[in-house]
Amino acid sequence: MPISVTIVEDNAKIRTGLEFLIGSSQNFTCVGAFSSAEEALEQLPSLSADVVLMDIELPGISGIECMKQLVQQGTTAQIMMMTVFEDHENIYHSILAGATGYLIKSTPPAELLAAIADLHSGGSPMSSQIARKVLKAFQEIAAAQAAQPRQPSQAEVSISAQEAHEYSLGKREQEIIELLAQGLSYQEIADKIFLSHATIRTHIRNIYRKVQVQSRSEMLSKFAK
Repeated sequence: MPISVTIVEDNAKIRTGLEFLIGSSQNFTCVGAFSSAEEALEQLPSLSADVVLMDIELPGISGIECMKQLVQQGTTAQIMMMTVFEDHENIYHSILAGATGYLIKSTPPAELLAAIADLHSGGSPMSSQIARKVLKAFQEIAAAQAAQPRQPSQAEVSISAQEAHEYSLGKREQEIIELLAQGLSYQEIADKIFLSHATIRTHIRNIYRKVQVQSRSEMLSKFAK
């Protein structure tokens, strides 16, 4: 079966070129081409598209917002962004919204067809320029995380009777602080002490208010030994 492709692109010349390329290439078929996100959102759900080529800068609703809504509608199509934008913010928001591929519009036709086939078979094709920016972004995130102060481990955190009295901490709140120090998530704490996730959130808000902190790391630092 040929790979069915839908195009969302407001530039008529580019849209027509993509339609011709896909429609005239073996193993590919173009099942729809739209000039706006609004048009795509209305008609694309009724099409059996395997892959959607999505522009970012569209009139009205953006390509990123269009993709979010398509994902919310439950589309099974793989969405590849095709854009002139190479900045971190657009790449980040596109991936976050559900894009599984990201190509710049200057990608040669043969490479575009190969990327569509790769996406359809489970890959995540990216232009080399985009891949480099994604790697750089991950490196920056890793460096930022490494620079953050280390949270105290469980062995380094303890709450004295004096501190419990000073901050008016109950036994349950002290227990939750110790579990937070182990690195447990709110849901893991809820499961461990048989309370609801909402109750744990309420306890933690009360702890933050009593101890006068805004985050887990600040709160654990208060009791670091």
